[in-house]
Amino acid sequence: MTEQRPLAPKPEPVKVPLSTKPLGIFGSLAAGRRNILELIPQIATHAPILSGRTGKRWHMVMDPDALRRILRENVENYPKSVVTKLILEPAIGDSLFVAEGQNWLWQRRTAAPVFSHRNVAALAPVMTAAAARASARIATGSGRAINCFDEMVTATFEVISDVTFSDGEGFDRASVHRAIEDYMAQTARVSLLDIIGAPAWVPRPGRLLSGAAMRQMKQVADGSIKRRRAEGNKGVPDLLDLLLAGEDPKTGRKMTTPELRDNLLTFIVAGHETTALTLAWALYLCAFDPKIQAAARAEAQAALGNRAATADDIAALHLIRRIVDETLRLYPPAAFLSRTAQAKDSLCGRDVLPGDTVILPIYALHRHHALWDQPDSFNPDRFAEPKLVDRYAYLPFGDGPRICIGANFALQEAVIILATLLARFRFDLVPGKAPKPVMILTLRPEGGVWLAITPA
Repeated sequence: MTEQRPLAPKPEPVKVPLSTKPLGIFGSLAAGRRNILELIPQIATHAPILSGRTGKRWHMVMDPDALRRILRENVENYPKSVVTKLILEPAIGDSLFVAEGQNWLWQRRTAAPVFSHRNVAALAPVMTAAAARASARIATGSGRAINCFDEMVTATFEVISDVTFSDGEGFDRASVHRAIEDYMAQTARVSLLDIIGAPAWVPRPGRLLSGAAMRQMKQVADGSIKRRRAEGNKGVPDLLDLLLAGEDPKTGRKMTTPELRDNLLTFIVAGHETTALTLAWALYLCAFDPKIQAAARAEAQAALGNRAATADDIAALHLIRRIVDETLRLYPPAAFLSRTAQAKDSLCGRDVLPGDTVILPIYALHRHHALWDQPDSFNPDRFAEPKLVDRYAYLPFGDGPRICIGANFALQEAVIILATLLARFRFDLVPGKAPKPVMILTLRPEGGVWLAITPA
């Protein structure tokens, strides 16, 4: 009888090398500046909760029940951490993403109707047009390798610019885009002062460098808002129109120009970066698994023919939507969240004290061996029955009252653009050019996503 050889392990897409030994304060600083996900220990993909002390007490939570408590049942006890606010407030002020309590609540009530299903669907033609333009640009590079991350950033920035300031009056897109890139590069890295728990009033030198670019970006946005108030919209209705018309249904309060600006900049910063990342990682994964890519292409071509995808096509693009979901599992843009406990609590039988940092390592949660079968493998079919996925094992948009307000917008945009591109092109890996997942503020592919492009 011939002895059977064990099957070779299935190849896995690129992943972050998680830490296997304690880092200490200076090791944590080095890891945080290099790639904040390297602060996550490998054991986090097997354990429900980890605790320790690096300057301050911290708890790293991977248990779905505990995450439900943090994000929904006891959400008021776990506001955004001081570090999160230090990083984000220079760019987006006290907007929806960082505001707390009543200041957050009235803004959420005001902005929620802006992202209703009807309004998001009405913005789909902008996404379709951007998908067609992206396809035309990529076609010029057919037969060679291109950086798909750069292409997706261009496409999604076009979308968010067009749906935010549709008339383009006085809105210098190039300068705003440069300011955002400078901010991401200079401001969003973890400081030693963050790790040791220094007070917020202690200056973080790296976060002083992007001040001029931030001020210019805000001046551009303020000018556009004031012009719209005075002259009205010369283009199609957009997010600015909806926010100008919006008011808190309980108090009648309307947003001032600075409040409008901070929230619009929140939508611009978050609304293009996260979707661009999702699309770039999705294209990489499709190139990584040609069989899945071929099946997705057949689905897209059957639904679209020679045209770009629209919102009406999404219902027929089941596999492409699953690819987006699986991409968000393997490479969640917001892969590392933190909260600061306000009062004593208990998570997984462990005491949490006021002032403790509670870390939500979404990257580790999405690759947890107790929650996912072959967690590091690319398998879109695990989302064939979404109801079977534990709601708190999969948190690309968070959950609870502070779930991402633009989640439906992002998913619609990602499916429309991905389907359009897969229907028209084949994407192949470039030897020696594998992307490296590195998180500073979002989970970016260091070095870009270089893929060889040929017509489908």
